[in-house]
Amino acid sequence: MDFFYIFMKSIGSILALFFFTKAMGRKQVSQLNLYDYVIGITIGSVAAEISINFEAKFLNGLIVMGVYTIVSILIAHFTAKSMKLRRFVVGVPIIIIEDGKIIEDNVEKSKIDLSDLLQEARNNGYFDISEIEFAIMEANGKISFKPKSKYSPITPSDVKLKVPYEGLCSNLVVDGQIMSNNLKVIEKDDKWLLTRLRKEGYNHVEDLLLVTCDSKEKLTIYKKGEDSTKQGCLE
Repeated sequence: MDFFYIFMKSIGSILALFFFTKAMGRKQVSQLNLYDYVIGITIGSVAAEISINFEAKFLNGLIVMGVYTIVSILIAHFTAKSMKLRRFVVGVPIIIIEDGKIIEDNVEKSKIDLSDLLQEARNNGYFDISEIEFAIMEANGKISFKPKSKYSPITPSDVKLKVPYEGLCSNLVVDGQIMSNNLKVIEKDDKWLLTRLRKEGYNHVEDLLLVTCDSKEKLTIYKKGEDSTKQGCLE
């Protein structure tokens, strides 16, 4: 009986956690500021507590989670309207490297260890601090790096090279299932896809792991159980 009770409370808390976090938005973990992070941990802790604590009332836990969610939504709304409030709650970016020189006061203010800073620089491809024009500690704790002009990678625009537009690839088949909504986005239908696949020698969609289509309607086909790919183009 205790097992069933815990099981049902766990399922309920998982569903509640899903809906509450969905209401809070789709920020990735790397984009969370300190306040979002604390709110997320608190709601998760409450969800776990009402699942395993027999004395904790499920409804009370839902109310607590709801209050935290509403407060988070309200703060997100008001910080979007007020620059001063956003700076107070979310924080502001801090320049920690300028013109290849480490700003010690700002490093101390950002509470980052010098070894961690150097590691982040190496992770971003900078083994020599003098190559960095700016390094900025963002409000979410991520460090953005801007290289000096002479160390910046060359782009096609730098050499006035024209490159064709590639656009995004659409997933038309995923694990043997046709993605009809994605076909509608590119103004195609299932019949068109099946015809193209038959021309490429594939008669059974369920045998395909992944089929993608680029902006030029070129298909890239991955068959289940095979490492190689076969590509087909419109004639």
